[in-house]
Amino acid sequence: MKRLIEVFAVLLICSVPALAQRGENRGGRVGGGHIPAHGPAPAPRVRGGGAVAPRSAPRDFRDEPGHPNAPHVHPEGDRWVGHDSGRNDSNYHLDRAWEHGRFRGGFGPRHTFRIEGGNRERFWFGGFAFQVAASDYPFCDDWLWDSDQIVIYEDPDHVGWYLAYNVRLGTYVHVLYLGPS
Repeated sequence: MKRLIEVFAVLLICSVPALAQRGENRGGRVGGGHIPAHGPAPAPRVRGGGAVAPRSAPRDFRDEPGHPNAPHVHPEGDRWVGHDSGRNDSNYHLDRAWEHGRFRGGFGPRHTFRIEGGNRERFWFGGFAFQVAASDYPFCDDWLWDSDQIVIYEDPDHVGWYLAYNVRLGTYVHVLYLGPS
């Protein structure tokens, strides 16, 4: 009987890491280590083409129970929730696009970076510095600026901006490349 208890205890101890590695993608949740295979598709063009006014009221991004109130990516099908304002969104207008050059560190799931320091106004990794768009500040309040993993994607709608996807949370924000850190 003592031997059976010992075997059971060893099996239980060995199973704990496997359960911890499940991530949070079960049940339609976002984050938990999922990395989108690609960035968002361009938003559909709107007739008239006028500028989209800055948001006056906060938008709610919780499209399903348990999803964050921030732009995020569904793990099933890599659907980018919240990237739909189109190229004329004045929140992401830049008078001088690419002012600090273009980011050349790599895009997409094969290029995961660990944030090394900073905050939403200026953060860096691997010798590259970025700044979060002011309109996206509320969406990165829970980012860990010294350890979170992010993936950079090109923004198909907003010239001069990139999208920084947080692997832990499954959320993303618009970021501006500031050049070498």
